[in-house]
Amino acid sequence: MRRLPKFDDPNLIVGAEGFSDAGVYRLRDDLLIVQSVDFFPPLVDDPYVFGQIAAANSLSDIYAMGAQPTTALNVVGFPDDQLDLEILAEILDGGAERVKQAGAVIAGGHTVRDVEIKYGLSATGVVHPQALMTNRNARPGDVLVLTKPLGTGFVTTAFKAGKCPDETLKAACASMIQLNSIGRDAAAAAGARAATDITGFGLAGHAGEMAQASEVTIALDIEKIPILPGAIELARQGNRTRASASNRDFAAPTTRVEGDPDPLRVEFAYDAQTSGGLLISVAADNADDLIRHARQLGAETARVVGEVLARQDDCLVILRG
Repeated sequence: MRRLPKFDDPNLIVGAEGFSDAGVYRLRDDLLIVQSVDFFPPLVDDPYVFGQIAAANSLSDIYAMGAQPTTALNVVGFPDDQLDLEILAEILDGGAERVKQAGAVIAGGHTVRDVEIKYGLSATGVVHPQALMTNRNARPGDVLVLTKPLGTGFVTTAFKAGKCPDETLKAACASMIQLNSIGRDAAAAAGARAATDITGFGLAGHAGEMAQASEVTIALDIEKIPILPGAIELARQGNRTRASASNRDFAAPTTRVEGDPDPLRVEFAYDAQTSGGLLISVAADNADDLIRHARQLGAETARVVGEVLARQDDCLVILRG
């Protein structure tokens, strides 16, 4: 990221620097445009469900900024010389269903021949400046609410190895296709100051980025973190993604562990998530309202998982409360 060219434009509110979830550009004093792109290979066999998951994941960055998705472009890699194009049609149908559910439209896209399937969206949204959320505004005294359970990395790894029970995969897919409009709306209603979505860097990585961007320390209570049903047993069996180790290594220099937490549960902080929930920093007095709102909208496991502290030597503290 340090090698990227810098742009000197006063209307570029959020650029590539600062660990942000999406770029933000000012079109008018009362209107910001929010942009992000994400795509990846299939995690499940069902092409329609894969399309739903990939689209929900791509839209998540827009929601993390407090914005409303408006348009999206399909981004596709597909081996059309090896696989039936009907598979691609089902993937695109799944993605379109999530985009429609978000109240946005697909305006086109781009497809290339590739040796493996890849799909995602380049997503655009809009937001009023006063409604913009970033990961820069967490403040000491806030508490942290997580809107989805963790464990998708363990589940999808076990599925690829033929070791995942059907009911566990079903629960993970239901979580991954859920739009993070739930977290955005609950955060807005509670006057939340900051948010980030939990994806490939895992909870520890994204919480650490929020801490660095906000110049605070974040403490996560590992016992309070919601976990997908069946995921603990899959983690116990060793179904880790390659990203688990790299996420741990990435976070290690600025992280300390306190209170002898369960090592297995600590692994969930490093598990790479696909279409994970929002981690929302909100004033402690408003946390109950945020959680109640989120659960009413369908985020059944939303709960407080930590707190924001004044900056210490380490950006992130993982503890057993």
